[in-house]
Amino acid sequence: MKVILKQDVQDIGKAGQIIEVKGGYGRNYLIPRNLAIAATTANVRAINEIEKQNQIRERKQRNEAEKLKDTMEQLSLTIEVLVGEEDKIFGSVTSQNVAELLAKENITIDKRNILLDDPIKSLGVYTIPVKVEKDIIANVKVWVIRKA
Repeated sequence: MKVILKQDVQDIGKAGQIIEVKGGYGRNYLIPRNLAIAATTANVRAINEIEKQNQIRERKQRNEAEKLKDTMEQLSLTIEVLVGEEDKIFGSVTSQNVAELLAKENITIDKRNILLDDPIKSLGVYTIPVKVEKDIIANVKVWVIRKA
């Protein structure tokens, strides 16, 4: 019996795959638990159309992420901090601060996507990687300067 998996099934296959299983396993386990549907020609055609739509949507999201990456890499953000003796800053600059600076530029990025290893604790220019999409990372330039 051929079935189309609706969800990933361990040791069987991934969602969207057309696989051959024994009749009883397909009728009594996979289909009643809504893990698979019978692989009729209409169902195969519908799954192919859904896959095509998903690919188009993913391509569009990827293009938008690339545009956002280009925009972010052209930015030069500045944050003013209070400084004590020997140019030691009070507190630190964290991913939250960088997210707020990006929000002022009308770019909404979750602070967890700002890949800052350690908080910034000294004045200077830093290049901070920001995860825009799964494998798209933008490098944002941040200037940490003394508050006048």
